[in-house]
Amino acid sequence: MGLMEILLIVIPSTLLWAAPLIFTGLGGNFSESSGVVNIGLEGLMVIGAFTAIVFNLTFVDVLGNWTPWVALLAAMVVGALLSIMHAVASITFRADQVVSGVAINLFAIGAALFLVKFIYGKGQTDIIQKGFSKVDIPFLSDIPVIGKLLFSNTYYTSFVAIAVAFLAWFVMFKTPFGLRLRAVGEHPMAADTMGINVTRMRYIGVLLSGALAGIGGGVYAQSISSDFGHATISGQGFMALAALIFGKWHPLGVMGAALFFGFAQSLSIIGSNLPFLENIPNVYLLIAPYVLTILALTGFIGRADAPKASGTPYIKGKR
Repeated sequence: MGLMEILLIVIPSTLLWAAPLIFTGLGGNFSESSGVVNIGLEGLMVIGAFTAIVFNLTFVDVLGNWTPWVALLAAMVVGALLSIMHAVASITFRADQVVSGVAINLFAIGAALFLVKFIYGKGQTDIIQKGFSKVDIPFLSDIPVIGKLLFSNTYYTSFVAIAVAFLAWFVMFKTPFGLRLRAVGEHPMAADTMGINVTRMRYIGVLLSGALAGIGGGVYAQSISSDFGHATISGQGFMALAALIFGKWHPLGVMGAALFFGFAQSLSIIGSNLPFLENIPNVYLLIAPYVLTILALTGFIGRADAPKASGTPYIKGKR
């Protein structure tokens, strides 16, 4: 097997698995840039995946080929609504942000599985008929070499995720809104002195994190798992959190780290087709992304500083 054949297997698979992590990691980026730690990314992905699958199964006969895209909008809305719980607890009531995030994770999986059992009478949903499928992107797939590698046999959602990463970078670093968001995450008192509503900006950051994580869960469910059960989202939210840290709280860094973790996840699927991995037991390839996540979180690859006020409640008028 030549290099070109290997790349034709690795690149589309990496982009597929990275897309949910990019969306979710960017969501965490908005929240933590505002000064609110969001450990609940896993739970927000769970509720996004559940919403997308249930919506897809319910409205597929009405919406047809548009079903998975509209289901993503539903997942985005429900993810944002669930993140309000985290915002109220951690911003308004100044509860411990880590504890609040863990509560979101526990509540999401419990509520989702209860509703699946209630609606479908079993532990998982049916398989969707209209999900995201592989496509050759028109015109771009005709480019010599690059077209076959990047734009053939791939998914639109992967490139939407990459586009959103660049959009998030622009919003965060090139707009007044982004400056205010980062200001309340670095020094909320100074931002308050300059007339910035710290509470409102932090609420917006958390709501954006919920919306993007919901999209991430919806993308995963409709492009990879095709149904929802107890193991549909199994650590991807924490990988997105690791991508956020590995990417040094920068949208483009998050995207790069998510691509790295996406590649690690894809190895368990494509490893047997690669000549240099075909003799490695599959169990090692299955645990590879989780091992890499642990290494990233413990600072093996490189340490980075979070926004200075991240995880710190703000009390107006008090240092």
